[in-house]
Amino acid sequence: MRASAETASLAAEAYNVVRQRIARGELVLGQPVSRRRLAAELGMSFLPVTEALLRLEFEGLLESRPRAGTRVRIPSPQDVEGNYIVRQALETQAAILCSQMATPGERSELRRLAARVDALSMQSDRSMYPTLHLKLHQRIAECARCDALRDAIEKTHALALIWLCVMRKPSPDELPRRHQELVGEILDGDHGRIADAVREHLAAGKRHTLELLEPYFRLHSAGSARFSRAARTPKPS
Repeated sequence: MRASAETASLAAEAYNVVRQRIARGELVLGQPVSRRRLAAELGMSFLPVTEALLRLEFEGLLESRPRAGTRVRIPSPQDVEGNYIVRQALETQAAILCSQMATPGERSELRRLAARVDALSMQSDRSMYPTLHLKLHQRIAECARCDALRDAIEKTHALALIWLCVMRKPSPDELPRRHQELVGEILDGDHGRIADAVREHLAAGKRHTLELLEPYFRLHSAGSARFSRAARTPKPS
């Protein structure tokens, strides 16, 4: 029992390390993840590292092929389309509940956070934008006061965060108050306008995501059968 608990603890540590590196853009789309190197770096055996990588693969962050190894998963256009369909359904419901349940303090927090995200979106250095952008969406979900909904949205965000790390430049049609307007509609409380605002917000994000991931889609198609540890990935824009 003690050995099993220790393995689970080490697996959780390895999982968090790799997930954070993906979230920060230190591991990019298509980049190999070596089980041997990670185990040596963290000072642990293969077993907990393997469990951690399998968990990340189950969540869609990594992919493996026989005799080729493991890498950060390269999405297909269908992956992106599906992710945004699920996000629209979940985040519309979360936004409606947020409009009903958010406290005055949380409403002020959401407005401040939206303003920060909009300010970052227009800067040339967007290194902090992906994390803060998804933090805003996550806070909206948390203010809905539904744990199951919050957890489901967090899973969709895990993939979105990898894709956002590719977006080093603002979208040409990025609006300077895009997130503030979204939060404003949510907090105004009209359910129909909330649904429209969430749909339009995510539709714009999907268009930009599909555009910037186009080089990766070609790489995904070329390596659909197998991939090489030495495969080169496109440089982020």
